Parts: sequence; C-alpha cells; structure tokens
Amino acid sequence: MKAIKITAPQAMEVVEIEKPAIKAGEVLVKINHVGFCGSDLNTFLGRNPMVNMPVIPGHEIGAVIEEVGAEVPSTLKPGMVVTINPYTNCEKCPSCRNRRVNACQHNETMGVQRDGAMCEYVAVPWNKIIPAEGISPRDCALIEPMSVGFHAVSRGQVTDIDTVMVIGCGMIGVGAIVRASLRGATVIAVDLDDEKLALAKQLGASYVINSKTEDVHARLQEITNGDGPDVVIEAVGSPVTYVTAVNEVAFTGRVVCIGYAKSEVAFQTKYFVQKELDIRGSRNALPEDFRAVIRYMKQGNCPVEKLISCVATPETALKAMEEWAAAPAKVFRVLVQF
Repeated sequence: MKAIKITAPQAMEVVEIEKPAIKAGEVLVKINHVGFCGSDLNTFLGRNPMVNMPVIPGHEIGAVIEEVGAEVPSTLKPGMVVTINPYTNCEKCPSCRNRRVNACQHNETMGVQRDGAMCEYVAVPWNKIIPAEGISPRDCALIEPMSVGFHAVSRGQVTDIDTVMVIGCGMIGVGAIVRASLRGATVIAVDLDDEKLALAKQLGASYVINSKTEDVHARLQEITNGDGPDVVIEAVGSPVTYVTAVNEVAFTGRVVCIGYAKSEVAFQTKYFVQKELDIRGSRNALPEDFRAVIRYMKQGNCPVEKLISCVATPETALKAMEEWAAAPAKVFRVLVQF
C-alpha cells in the first residue's frame, strides 16, 4: 500500500509498504484524510527531537472501518466513519494511575515516537477507535487538533465568569477559543494575522488583538478594567508569548501552556509568587475531549472550509509541506487525501 515517509530534514517521499493484518482486539481502518500538524512540520524541518527518522507522519485522522478482528465489541462495524485516538498509555506510570492517560510518561504518539497514519490502511486497538457518525471522513481529520485546544480549556477550569486570553489562533488555539466560548467565557484572541483573528471572532472570541500592530498590555487593561484575564492559554510555543502569559494574567489567575518553546524562557518569577499563579501544562487530549469536539462539529456551526487550507494527494504532499514551511502563519491545516 501507499505511504508517505519523511526520510530526512526537508525530504519526503511516497513509498510502498505492506498492508497491515489485524490481530484479535484490533480494527483495520481505511484512511480517507490525514492532517499535517505542527509537529509534522517540525519533523520535516529537522526540529523535532522526539522523532527518529525515517518516519511515517500523521495523527489527525479521518477514516472508515474496513474490518474488525476477533474480540472487538459489536458496536464497531465495517463502514463506520471514525477518527483515532493516536496516543498510547502504559497504565502503570503516575499519569495513568491518576487517570490522566493523555500525559502518560511513556506515551508514543502516531507519527512522532512511532509511525503514523499517512498511508492507505492502519490497524489499531479497538479502544483507540472513536466513532464520528454524522461527520464526513475529511472533517474527522480536524477533530484531534481541536481536541487539544478543548483539553487546554478543561485544564484551565474555565467557567462562564472567566475572561480567557488565547495566544495563537492556529488549529489548537481555535479549539481553545471554541470551547471557552461554549463554556460562556469572555474570550480574547491574540495573533499576528488579521485573517486568523477574523476567524477567531467568528468562532466566539469577543475581542481580538493583533500583537504585531497593537499594544497587547494596553488593550488587555482596557478590556479587563485593569485586572488582566483570569485565564491565559499559550498556544504558540514562543519565549515571548510564554512571558506575555505570565505578565498579563490576572492575580490568582491560571496560565495553561500548550506550545513547546524551542529555547529557554526567562521569567520574572516574582509574578509566580505575587500573583499566586497556577501554571499548568496541557498535553494531548482525553477521550472526552474528542467527544466534545464531535458534539460541537455535529451542530454544523464549525466553518470547516476555512480551517482546511489545502487538500493534497500523496504525490503533492511534499510541495504542500514546502509551501507551509515557507509561510507557516498563513496555514491552518493541510490535509492529505488517500
């Protein structure tokens, strides 16, 4: 079967690999669409330390069940439209014992620590299958990245009395904006790109700030009557945005960190103490976050066409990745159709 493999920095090719055979307890899915995410872009650019190349990327998946193995629940049937939970969990580490399996100490995410789904068929344990009836296989490829943003809002314990600033309006930031808005919070979206900010407003942001052209601190003081936002969700992974999150969050506020900064970050740690901050990491997503995204998407309000920047074939995937690398701020999601 056909697969896409990143073989070296800025080198990607279409290869032939063996179609997987399912074992007891597994489900074989036929891949319809797979999204390239930021970690895939970093892998392609040689900036992802968690990846050993060559690797088949891809963990944002829209698929249809092809075959079910023995010992698989009868609720899973051929022809069902599904997405896949792409994370593993060991069930023994502190995270798993605390039922936070998304942060398993020994997690292996598809396309990162192990081969992913940029291929025609994938076999996975049945409990990683997430049915998505009522959503097209193409749009299912948007569920996983949005679920990461949904999870960050849960980590921030966002409620309807909170003002939430989301820094970064890519796919994960978009997920955070949507869920914070669904919870009734007042959402402030911050980004460098006016097109992304316009979409953020459509998705529920009450205020938008272009950090390239506006004074973020002054605007936040104006919007929050001098208090600062109750919750800041950092969805960029830049030293500048990490520092902004700590500096601008309200006293006794919550800072939720999703992005990986590529270099060390210098903080005024006095704010940790003076503000008595809760600073929380947010990694991957839980099954309930996937289900929440599916419920949202079924409502028909998600502007999916605006979230999909382009749909490539396996043969044009390299070109699409090169174009994304050249202009990363202009892309939400690149999907590959098999």
